Amino acid sequence: MKLALAFLAAGIMLGAVQARAVELSIVSGDTGNGIKVLREILDRYETKSGNKVDIVVIPPSTTDQFGQYRLWLAAGSSDIDVYQTDVIWAPQLASQLVDLTEATRDVVGEHFPSIIRSQTVNGRLVALPIFTDAPALYYRKDLLDKYGAKVPTTWKELADTAKLVMNKERAAGNRDIWGFVFQGNAYEGLTCNALEWVMSNGGGGIIEPDGTISIDNPKAAAALDTVTGWIGIIAPPGVLAYQEEEARGVWQTGNAVFMRNWPYAYALGNSENSPIKGKFDVAPLPAGEGGRPVATLGGWNLAVSRYSKHPDAAIELVKFIASREMQKYRTLKTSNLPTIAALYDDPDIARQQPIVPRWKPIFLDAQPRPSATARIKYNEASSQFWTAVHDTISGQGTAADNLADLAARLTRLKGKGW
Repeated sequence: MKLALAFLAAGIMLGAVQARAVELSIVSGDTGNGIKVLREILDRYETKSGNKVDIVVIPPSTTDQFGQYRLWLAAGSSDIDVYQTDVIWAPQLASQLVDLTEATRDVVGEHFPSIIRSQTVNGRLVALPIFTDAPALYYRKDLLDKYGAKVPTTWKELADTAKLVMNKERAAGNRDIWGFVFQGNAYEGLTCNALEWVMSNGGGGIIEPDGTISIDNPKAAAALDTVTGWIGIIAPPGVLAYQEEEARGVWQTGNAVFMRNWPYAYALGNSENSPIKGKFDVAPLPAGEGGRPVATLGGWNLAVSRYSKHPDAAIELVKFIASREMQKYRTLKTSNLPTIAALYDDPDIARQQPIVPRWKPIFLDAQPRPSATARIKYNEASSQFWTAVHDTISGQGTAADNLADLAARLTRLKGKGW
């Protein structure tokens, strides 16, 4: 009788667990091995919670991702419970995301306050950070040492060094090598690159914090003229179509002296079968003449759709992925920068991914894009900017003319205010 009751009780408990179990979906367009690592994290969550989580994988272009997100949310779709969101999207998507303020009060204090503020809109925390981002200059230390060259600190030094090493390597038979690769495609990644070129040359931040449109100035035009001169000389013509992974592909096969990219490329470049393993290092991005280095602030977060059928479970999933334990796991696997301050002093991370503590000053000094100023108009403003930049560096019009036209377009977009 007692045994029968025990089985009955166990059956009731199992039924209760099964009744509580839900199926969730998370959408991500992560680069490198990001999707693989996310799956590993989700496997741990499934074991712990009993829930199931599917990953909806979409292309890595942040521009394409944002467009698709807007379509899903505008349709009130419940197909996606959790969105992996760029740091700049909070003001534009906030009205269709769940307020996480109360549910995360026990953990937000672990994260860098500036990142939490970036995901807070009108007092509502609409996304919880899982990793932050700031780009750096990757360089082939073996090739610089081979030719007695120093790590460049200005864009002119970069161009000169890239040309020197590239020409010597080609003369020695390495016909496929180029001097510098970056993200030159017409998408949000070009906004990041171009903001660094322009700001580091003293050309302003496109749209200033007070709402002023500042992009139409000689220093900004000079920065873009400089980049135009790289195409086909130190940078392959195909760079005009490169996003992050295309640039990394050229770099990791050993066919570039320098690369501008995000931290994720570090772990991949040092992976077991990488041709450049142990042959490269990173440094802050160069500055313009008389300017200072500028790195655009990036980063990724998790948000819960207000149309989710399981918002409570989705919030717990977000907290699990963003937790200290899972951020450490991701950092060890991907070299993504954690958003939890204590992890920068973690001995395991310092030993296995020594680049992460070194990257902290770059990230802390990173420059945000003007999304907080342009708010819901940012996406259109950024599109206008990267289009003008892409036209310029691909030889369609002069920098001065294109930036003057851009300023006029942004003025119309601003209207009576951002």
